[in-house]
Parts: sequence; C-alpha cells; structure tokens
Amino acid sequence: MTRLTHLLALGAAFLPATVSADGPVNVVATTGMIADAAAVVGGEAVEVRALMGPGVDPHAYRQTRSDIVATARADLVLWHGLYLEAQMEEFLLDLAETNSVIAVAETLPRNRLLGSADYQDQVDPHVWMDPDLWDDVVQEVSVALTEVMPEHAEMIATNTASYLEDIAALSAYSQEVLATVPEHARVLVTAHDAFSYFGAAYRFEVVGIQGISTESEAGLQRIGELVDLLVERDIGAVFVESSVSDRNIRALIEGAASRGHEVVIGGELYSDAMGEAGTYEGTWLGMIDHNVTLITRALGGNAPEAGMRGALAVN
Repeated sequence: MTRLTHLLALGAAFLPATVSADGPVNVVATTGMIADAAAVVGGEAVEVRALMGPGVDPHAYRQTRSDIVATARADLVLWHGLYLEAQMEEFLLDLAETNSVIAVAETLPRNRLLGSADYQDQVDPHVWMDPDLWDDVVQEVSVALTEVMPEHAEMIATNTASYLEDIAALSAYSQEVLATVPEHARVLVTAHDAFSYFGAAYRFEVVGIQGISTESEAGLQRIGELVDLLVERDIGAVFVESSVSDRNIRALIEGAASRGHEVVIGGELYSDAMGEAGTYEGTWLGMIDHNVTLITRALGGNAPEAGMRGALAVN
C-alpha cells in the first residue's frame, strides 16, 4: 500500500458525494486566490472548493483528512507551486501521478520571478501581488479548465477575456494612485516579506520583519534594525497582515515609541489569503484593491476611500 493510498483509506469516512456526469466539474484549489480565478473563469460549469480560507497561512498549512479525500475525488486540482504550499508539496506531487493536478504558477518565466532569501534555489511565490503576473496565472487556470471540459471552451474563453480586462483595469488604477504617494514615503513595512512583487511593480521599498516564509523567525537584532529604520527614515506607518500574527509589528511600534518616534498601524493588508467569503475583499480583485487603496492613503497618497470600484468596506 502506497503512502497516498494509506492516507485515502484513513479519510474514507469523509468521502464527498460523487458529482454526476451532467453536473458541474469538481475543482479543488489550494488557495483562495486560485479558487477565485477558477470560479470566475469556469462560471456555472464548475463547483470550486478552496482548501485554505480567510486568515490561513499557506506556508504552514498541512492537508487534513478531508482535504486528502476531496483532492483525490476532484476532477481537477489547482495549486500554486513555487514552494508556496511547502508542507503539502510532497502530497500534491504524489497525487499528480494519478490525478489531474496542475501547479498554475510554475509556468511563469523564471526571469520574471524574484529570488527567495529563505530557501536556496527557490523563488518568491507571492506573484498574485502584481496584477501583470497574476494575469498569466489566470490564463494558466483557463487552459487547465479548458482541458478538463473542452465542451465549455467558448464560455471559458469569454469569461477569461472579461476577467483579464478587470485585471488590466486594476493594474492601471494601482499605478495611478500609488504614484501619488510621496517618494520619500514609499516604504512598506509589513509582518513578513510577501510584498516584493508589489514593490517591484510600483517602485516601493518593501521591508518584511520575517522572511518570505512565515516559518522563519524574527530575532531581537532584526527588530532593533527595523526600529532604527523607522526612526532614521521618519516612517510613520506600518502594516499588519490578515494571515500573520501582529506580535512583531507591535514590537516595532513599541521600540520606536521608546525612541520618541510615533508609528501607527496603517491598516491590515491581505497577504497570503483573501478576505471573508461573500465580500468584495473575499475576491482577488477586492483583495488587491483593498491593499493598494489602504497603502496609498496610509502613506500620504490620494485614493478613493472605497477603492477602484467604490466597493471596499469603509469603516
């Protein structure tokens, strides 16, 4: 008995109902961002489940028994790759030997990807932070869905084209409003280094307390160095993340205060997970619109409070 067969046997009690031949295609995605793309592109022809919901850290996530069974029974499994799902990678690679399992970010050209300081010979996986890179991932999702259900190719192509227009509009909005942030203030300090693609796309200096993976630890020396940065560069706002503890961010604020420098929390950004299901922020478009709008306003730029579409939740 193989390891995967053994795991499936353990989870047999969780077997979901079988999808009928004329029912929607059963798609399982690891992250909410990929699930959102599959739902938009696949439309009514797909039923999509995300393994990782709001606030879940994909770097540390391990598959549950129900995850194992759901992925084994799916018509298509979509995962990110680029070592984002580090704890699940072995399982997903094993599953790919017998099931339709696609790592949708692995096809991105390596010359467009940034390096990883955490893992030798790996790249930064957080490509959804740059709409121009996410455009390519969405197209890979479209290809994967078309291969599974070629009878819906025309509908998939139409949905994909419409979604790519939305992505292009968000990219243009992001460039426009982020350019209004004063140059000296274009420093983004966050809990972990998930925003490097954002920084490269919009020419912001990005500083993460932890590394690319949330599994890395931030020591006292690192905290001290960043307190020095906040004071010396007169940085007045730092950001917490929805899927990462705010402990280190609050240590920075306290450290700066002890030096007579006031730093506030500019808001909560979505980094490795989207917002709550059923909300605009619970979509990839809303997630990025929220981040861009919040960063712009917190760092002294000009952006409408409710974002590009006027759909952001306003406190």
